[in-house]
Amino acid sequence: MNARSIIVTVLFGLLAATTWGHPNVLERQQMFEAFGWDPETAEITVEEIAPGRYVLFGIGGNILASIGEQGVLLVDDQIPEIRDRIDAALAELGAEGVDFIINTHWHFDHADGNLSYGPDGVWLISHSASRQMMTEDQIINLVGVAYKQEAYPVEALPVITFDDRMQLHFNGERIDLVHTGPAHTTGDAAVIFRGQNIVHMGDVFVLTGWPFIDHDSGGDLDGLIAFVRAILDEIDNDTIVVPGHGPVSDRAAMVSYLEDLERARARIARMIAEGADLEEIIAAEPTSDLDERRGDSAMFLDRAYHSLKESVLP
Repeated sequence: MNARSIIVTVLFGLLAATTWGHPNVLERQQMFEAFGWDPETAEITVEEIAPGRYVLFGIGGNILASIGEQGVLLVDDQIPEIRDRIDAALAELGAEGVDFIINTHWHFDHADGNLSYGPDGVWLISHSASRQMMTEDQIINLVGVAYKQEAYPVEALPVITFDDRMQLHFNGERIDLVHTGPAHTTGDAAVIFRGQNIVHMGDVFVLTGWPFIDHDSGGDLDGLIAFVRAILDEIDNDTIVVPGHGPVSDRAAMVSYLEDLERARARIARMIAEGADLEEIIAAEPTSDLDERRGDSAMFLDRAYHSLKESVLP
């Protein structure tokens, strides 16, 4: 899930109707409206990024599809309300069903498609912490408002999990799943297609705003920075980078993103050490020179503050 400008505008407009720190929990349709999503009219667009490898853009996180002789593997699956259009787009690419789905993490806009694909026998894969989060009701605190992601039924849960690393061999290449610790969530997976030199970063790397750090569920700014740095060491300047949200990108954009995160982290940490509280940090606009390219920072500053204060203060 990503703190895009359209979301921030709507969500922070609701703050007048709620108490700071006690967010109003939105129903599913309300959340769709807050995100500016209309599942009834949503369309899927497709970009080919390598032979047999495609990115599908629709509602929620970007889907990466591997289509080949062994079948079809997806990274993330968006929401079940638009599965018919996802399947139609895959069929136009020559796919006959879906065999495997890797969840980069457990948030609904990346993994709720499990609710539809899982019962159909698709093999679901995730980090072990993401599967655990899917087994229970979760409240995603978006600052001011929240969304209740209900526990998945057993048939929508990943049947294969990993802790640090695992490998798949599919459609002619090795696929590495890498987890370095809490970052956007506690269960993020970067998915690296070694043969085609592609990486899907999930919401550890986004290009539609500052990242959302799900601190209430264990996400961590320092961990997110460390995760990005670790994956940069795994890829090269020719790697095709698929962010959780936003256009297909490259390693140079990840480096720039990391540098901005490190700058923001240093400034926020310094203010915390000097005794500033959250309201004072937001008022000081410590990322104003970075916001032109990263977007509205209000949600990021809130989550970063809560992520850092315990480690910065004695």
